[in-house]
Amino acid sequence: MPTVSLHDGSGAKIGELTLSGILYESDPSVPLMHQAVVVEESRRRLGTHSTKGRSEVAGGGRKPWRQKGTGRARQGTIRAPQWAGGGVVFGPQPRDHSLRIPKKMRRAAMRSAISAKLADGEVLVVESIALDEISTRRMVEILSNLEVAYSKVLLLVDSADEVLCKSSRNIPNLTLRQAPNVSVREIIDCDKIVATKGALKEMEEAYSK
Repeated sequence: MPTVSLHDGSGAKIGELTLSGILYESDPSVPLMHQAVVVEESRRRLGTHSTKGRSEVAGGGRKPWRQKGTGRARQGTIRAPQWAGGGVVFGPQPRDHSLRIPKKMRRAAMRSAISAKLADGEVLVVESIALDEISTRRMVEILSNLEVAYSKVLLLVDSADEVLCKSSRNIPNLTLRQAPNVSVREIIDCDKIVATKGALKEMEEAYSK
């Protein structure tokens, strides 16, 4: 069973926590995690790229010169693709770039990502994080006590109120997410994961087999 460091609400270490559950027992699958990230990134694409064909660009209604007798190549319109300002041949058009992945594969990819982080010792658990008032300085102190203040941190909580959100939003390299609403890419891309006990329970319920 994997073990992680357990900390109190101020960030001070109070012991070790043994994790039990199928979420932390899967063997990491790099190809599966890669596929999940590709799907997530594809859904972020807007697909609004657009070009105009020769029938859509303005102008070009008149034949630029007569068909014969000029010594130049015959031309029918100045909006043909070979002209500057003319239409684009086979240019990009608006479309949906999103891909799909089966639910079982997505859950398996999440289990792989978390298992990989646990194997590398990059997961810290806190009892809870609660602030009396909005204070970025107080949040930085908690991260400093956890020794992750200068790392790229994913803060995973079971409930995120306005105080916690506003105290975290101005801290560089800190991403706040409410479990289980977190992506595989965010799990992989961070240096450290700081999760509350309640958040781990939410993740177990959401991604267990």
